[in-house]
Amino acid sequence: MVTLRTPDPLLDRIETLFDRQNFAALLGMRLALVEPGRVIIEMPPDRKLTQQHGALHAGATTSLADTAAGFAALTMMPEGADVMSVEFKINLMAPGKGSHFRADARVLRAGRTITTVEARAQARGDDGTWADYATFLGTMICLRPRTA
Repeated sequence: MVTLRTPDPLLDRIETLFDRQNFAALLGMRLALVEPGRVIIEMPPDRKLTQQHGALHAGATTSLADTAAGFAALTMMPEGADVMSVEFKINLMAPGKGSHFRADARVLRAGRTITTVEARAQARGDDGTWADYATFLGTMICLRPRTA
């Protein structure tokens, strides 16, 4: 059975750019939600991404949150624009342990050039609920196509 969906230009644009993220693919990330100003990216657990205590490595957590934040910012940018991180801060509040991981990113303020985004890295527990284990605050820059 073929499932048809209503065309969504924002989702199509974000999916196209997300599919070019080789590093995100390496970590097993996938888009779970895309809406203006908000993106959720999920990632399955992988033993190769853990640190010596069995928790998700801080680098993997940071990559997950940064990727979600960048795409959330991109949803507020004009067609043809791209995005890049300028700076960010992450607070690791607890070990990243769970049956699945995700980052829920929301735009706090979208400007013409600079966008501020927050993300919550979450782990799904055995009971199926999501718990925050890291917070991320980032600044993203809008990269506009060069005109000749």
